[in-house]
Formats: sequence, structure tokens, C-alpha cells
Amino acid sequence: MTPFSYSRPTSVADAVAALAEPGARLMGGGTNFVDLMRKGVEAPDHVVDVHGLPLGTIGEASGGGLRIGALVSNTALASDERVRRDYRMLSEALLSGATQQLRNRATTAGNVLQRTRCTYFMEPEYPCNKREPGSGCPAKTGFNRIHAILGESEHCIATHPSDMCVAMAALDATVHVTGSQGDREIPFVDFHLLPGDSPEAETVLRADDVITAITLPEASGASRNSVYVKVRDRQSYAFALVSVAAGIELDASGQIADVRIALGGVAHKPWRASGAEGLLRGSAPTEDAFREAGEAIVADANGYGHNDFKITLAPRTVALALNKALGLAQRATGDAR
Repeated sequence: MTPFSYSRPTSVADAVAALAEPGARLMGGGTNFVDLMRKGVEAPDHVVDVHGLPLGTIGEASGGGLRIGALVSNTALASDERVRRDYRMLSEALLSGATQQLRNRATTAGNVLQRTRCTYFMEPEYPCNKREPGSGCPAKTGFNRIHAILGESEHCIATHPSDMCVAMAALDATVHVTGSQGDREIPFVDFHLLPGDSPEAETVLRADDVITAITLPEASGASRNSVYVKVRDRQSYAFALVSVAAGIELDASGQIADVRIALGGVAHKPWRASGAEGLLRGSAPTEDAFREAGEAIVADANGYGHNDFKITLAPRTVALALNKALGLAQRATGDAR
């Protein structure tokens, strides 16, 4: 680990000002950032530790929904009664990630800003277009079991590792940031970037932006009747090969009034499947419809050898998640009747 200076601001404004220092980087819980510093992937000149800022509460959002402070721990968010009841997929996604000890320390904003677990990115002795633009992407011809099949580019096939972010994308969350140019609100689905020609740019954040909160819209049938299904190599402490956040709301005739689908482990960002959602809205919730929606999601997928299995696994996981969500929706409709 290279030497660095350290500060611990007591306000968001002070944190924004500290980020103006050349080579400054923000640190929340540090569960990902410190690991990357140890490996030499991250080498900040100055660390701005925001863990003490007053951003650690969950409250009501204006207009309904929830406002989640940037420093709310993953454990607190997953166990919040309102989240468990009204945004079930989010609680399940959080509990499927990491370990209890890490969830106690990890923060909401830090989870949003997780870096990829691509082996070639995590080990500085390998070239990597994300670490050093123009150096190459050995993952394309190397061991790429965990890598992307959707939205990838010739420069990068890394995946985003967060479970929480998949649910946030499906729920139409909003990211709130403060920077030297003022406050901004960013739709969650627009926050992370696909690699394109510049895989080193992972989000739309500016250099001195500080995430202050995430808001969830008012709960709906699709957010309540929702699940998170994660397929991985072992039962715990493993990143997703494919994951799906799905929710369904039925109308009075039993047709699909609303549906939410987002995938993890398949792309450089949480992959919101808006096209598949459009196929399902207004239709009957059948096995064939769920299968066809899953197949539509991977219609343009590309495999790179070791990850070819994801093209088959992804639609099957989508169908499984939708079936689970349908069960919740039918039970809710039955209760209502």
C-alpha cells in the first residue's frame, strides 16, 4: 500500500471540498476500497473518510417511498421492516451478498460504487483497459466464467458485482448526489455506464460528487410481490453468476398489470430488462410467457467460452424468479378477495 494523507470531514460540504485535492478518493465502509488499496489497484494520494457524516438513517421520502442515507449499513437496510414488507427484492438481494460481518460495515453508497471482481482487473500484473486504458483485455480469451454476456465491448467484458444494485435498478430508485456544481438526482438505471470505448468510466459521478442518499418510489404491488434469485458457485460468500430481481402485480382479471425485471452477473451494470417487461405487461402470467421473456433478454447475448453457459442460465433464472413473484402476487390477490 502506497503512502497517503487522510481526512475525516464532518459535513458533506467539507467532503466535497476535500475531493478537490489532486488524487483524493472517497471512502465509506471501506470493505471494497481498502482491499483494492492493498492490492495496488487503488493508490490514492488522499483518502476522504466520510463514515462519520450524518447520512446513516432511513426515513420517509417526499411524495412517498423511502429515503436511504448513503451511510446506512447493508444490515440495517436489509432488516428495516418497511424494506422487508414493501421492497422485498431489495432485502433479499442484500442478504444474499457478502457475510454478516461485511454487511454490518458496508454502506449503501459504497455498495453502489463497488468495483468489478474481474480477476484481471484485481491483479495489477495483468493488463486491463479499466485500470490502464489501451493496455488490453485478457479476459476475452482468458478465464471468463464470471464475465458479461450483455452490453460488453471489445475493450471490457467485466461485470458489476453488486446484488443490491440489481434490486435498486428494478425498483426505479434514484441516486442523490452533492458536488461543487450543486445537487443532482440521477435515475438508478442511468447511474452506471456500459464499457463502450472507455471502460475506466463506471458511473456518471463527477470527481467531487458525494452520494448523499438513495430514494425508492412509493411501494407498489410489483415491489411488494418481488423476489431476488441468485445463482452462484457456492451457497454463501460468492458473487452471482446470474441473478434476477423480479416483481409482479396482477390486475382484477389475473393479467400482469406491472412487472419488474433486472439481472446481475451478466453485464457491466445492473441490467434492467425493459423490453421483456413490455412483452409481459397486459398478458397472462404463463410459463410460456415467462420463458419467452427470458429468451428475449439474451437474444443479443455474446459468450466468450467459459461464460457461454450464462446464455442458457439467464432465461431460466428469469423464469424461476417470475414464477416465485407470481406466487406472491396470486397470494396477495387472494388475500384481497
